[in-house]
Amino acid sequence: MITVIGSINMDIVVETTVFPKQGETVFGRGFHTVPGGKGANQAVAVARLGSHVHMVGALGQDAFGNELRTILQQEKIDDTFVRTTETATGIANITLFDNDNRIIVVPGANADVSRESIDAARTLIAKSDLVVMQLEIPQDTVEYALSVCEELHTRVLLNPAPAENFKAEWMERVAYFTPNETECADIFGVDVESALERFPNQLIVTLGADGARYYDGTQHVFVKGFKTKAVDTTGAGDTFNGALAHALTTNQSLSEAVEFANVAASLSVEKFGAQGGMPQQEAVLKRLGGAQ
Repeated sequence: MITVIGSINMDIVVETTVFPKQGETVFGRGFHTVPGGKGANQAVAVARLGSHVHMVGALGQDAFGNELRTILQQEKIDDTFVRTTETATGIANITLFDNDNRIIVVPGANADVSRESIDAARTLIAKSDLVVMQLEIPQDTVEYALSVCEELHTRVLLNPAPAENFKAEWMERVAYFTPNETECADIFGVDVESALERFPNQLIVTLGADGARYYDGTQHVFVKGFKTKAVDTTGAGDTFNGALAHALTTNQSLSEAVEFANVAASLSVEKFGAQGGMPQQEAVLKRLGGAQ
């Protein structure tokens, strides 16, 4: 059983061919509302791969909150510990322009994921094979959750996004740590090789389409990515983390788990939306078999 503690957002996406100047109004090309939030994304990735997953988070008493809760339930994610608060549901306002994006995140109810939320889920955390967290909920809550997991001897996979919310002293409480190359450099202030050698079999650095790497205590291990034609890379990192969590709790070795996660991420970028392309286990195993 995997427990995901993290954010739940509605992504509000606008596509435009003309980026407006200050005070200017322009016509857009497309509009979408897409379920998101790194916590919910990773929970969906885990669930689609067949693991039993619980979500700890918060939603508002509004239309977005109702819709997102329904989606969690449809994905067979247990939402018992997703609180409903008086704060509006979190959103990410995303403007797509000229193959680039600009994003404004309003945390909303995600800021209400508190120590009390963790205490309420304490029995659940104790029973979990792995807890997965990111950094889109309050820093104090993450720190408290890490201390509870340590006390209960529950392993943690921490994806440090956004990286500025990470504290270096947390590394001793984390079983698996999954920054990308930029986040790794920002957090540790040294080159990737040096950082990896400090945290063998704990620090897994993602390399986008090139895959991921870690240090096994003896040598640097590169696990190649699966080359594919990307349509939308938004959910690739979240798919990687969800798939890694699933694989690590199904008796796969670290190298096997990273390869499984790479293949899952390659499938995720072939469709639109962070959650839209997240694959089922059968698709990952099929591509994994073809890649070997």
